[in-house]
Amino acid sequence: MDSAAIDRFEASRGRLASLAYRLLGSAADAEDAVQDTFLRWQAADRERVEVPEAWLTKVLTNLCLDRLRSAQARHERAAGAWLPEPLLEGDPMLDPADTFEQRESVSLAVLTLMERLSPVERAVYVLREAFSYSHAEIAGILDITESASQQHVHRARARVTAERRRGGEPDPAAARRVVEEFLAAATSGRTERLVALLTDDVTAVSDGAGLARRLLRYTTRERVASFVRAGFRPTAAKRRLAGGSPAFHIALVNGSPAVIAVVEDRVVGAVAFGVSDGRVSSLHGIAAADRLARLGEAWRRHEPDAPVIDAW
Repeated sequence: MDSAAIDRFEASRGRLASLAYRLLGSAADAEDAVQDTFLRWQAADRERVEVPEAWLTKVLTNLCLDRLRSAQARHERAAGAWLPEPLLEGDPMLDPADTFEQRESVSLAVLTLMERLSPVERAVYVLREAFSYSHAEIAGILDITESASQQHVHRARARVTAERRRGGEPDPAAARRVVEEFLAAATSGRTERLVALLTDDVTAVSDGAGLARRLLRYTTRERVASFVRAGFRPTAAKRRLAGGSPAFHIALVNGSPAVIAVVEDRVVGAVAFGVSDGRVSSLHGIAAADRLARLGEAWRRHEPDAPVIDAW
């Protein structure tokens, strides 16, 4: 393959990776899908490709749909042990991030909600909301009619939008203060204050430190507060599991404030927070090592703020 063809692909690589991440919820799977797209591009009769960006987008999207429809993916996601892979602020897979819709499309809360959509609904929703494709363009990418594209996006919005737009986009500084106060309450045993910092419809999801076969899910303020209080209570067993006494930092993960647990520059856990009207509306806790690999690599290149808790 000539250098011009390689350069043309490389010019689209970042956009393709961002699209694949939104469709699959996994940076590792997204990178695989982009590489598979490159192999298709390498083997294609490129002289017959009129618009390379459109061709690459169609191939990448359909490769992602094949992955979502595969028996293995259906089993993993249906088994209740799947969570999106968290990404640290600045990761190029989080682009584009110019609008509220684009930023929210990569939040862990919305990526989790998109699991309720069919693969085609998910693709239409992402292409429309995050990448602003027209229904005519989406129809060409997915080989459906414009009317079908409109119907799919309408259903997808109905399933996702009602739950995601609670109070609009929070101010980052205000959201950080809520998380700092929440962490202080969680680690001090102030259960009443912890409950007061939760919305009435709060939800919490955790992978159980990577040990649970199914995700741990909690609803109601009291149950979530109890789960959080137990999770942030330090014990010798937890320190052994983490490989030491973690320091806790606050950073942005998938556009949301998050508590990052770090042992000697090694990320051992992350809890991302949804914040609405000054209270916590959702928590996503991830400690499985395979889900933290990319975030951990980014963290080692990152210059973090001072920890809010030096040693746990």
